[in-house]
Amino acid sequence: MKSEFIGAGPYLAAFSRLLECIEITTRRGEPLPLDEGIGSITEAIVSLKNRSGKAFLIGNGGSAAIVSHVHNDLCKSAGIRTIVFNDTPLLTALANDDGYAAVFHRPMDLWADRDDLLIAVSSSGESENILKAAATAREKGCRMITFTGFAPANRLRQLGDVNVYVPASDYGYVETAHAIVAHCITDMAAMRASASAPV
Repeated sequence: MKSEFIGAGPYLAAFSRLLECIEITTRRGEPLPLDEGIGSITEAIVSLKNRSGKAFLIGNGGSAAIVSHVHNDLCKSAGIRTIVFNDTPLLTALANDDGYAAVFHRPMDLWADRDDLLIAVSSSGESENILKAAATAREKGCRMITFTGFAPANRLRQLGDVNVYVPASDYGYVETAHAIVAHCITDMAAMRASASAPV
């Protein structure tokens, strides 16, 4: 779905319809029902707490803002060890010295352990720095959740264990849909973590 400005009412109505078209697939491209897919992502996150695993979150631009919000919620509300790689001095040092494609895969190589979790958010699913980090995550034996939009066959969507796809080519729609799904997941993870906490 490509949006042209058509007025606030029709814009929001189109977005509402888009939310019903979000697709979740497995690594083999098999479709998952929405509840099952969200539940699988939530379980992957909450299970980190039981085994002292870590979640890594990466994104560029608006997607960086989304993963920063997810980082905040998972740390504060769910008590999950979570790392977001958008610290300005490190990011700019890596970009300046090694090129922007290295800004996420270098920290992943340093910090990631087997069975950790990478959450990668990219509207296009084609950002080289995200794809390089995803490849590093695979090499390290991490699980992976992806959030993408634009072309249905984008490269990042092919790499995740569970993949959230928004069938739109407008950044506003894709990023907002990603943020809503991410909020749903973090709220569910917080509730699960709270329910399992010792009294």
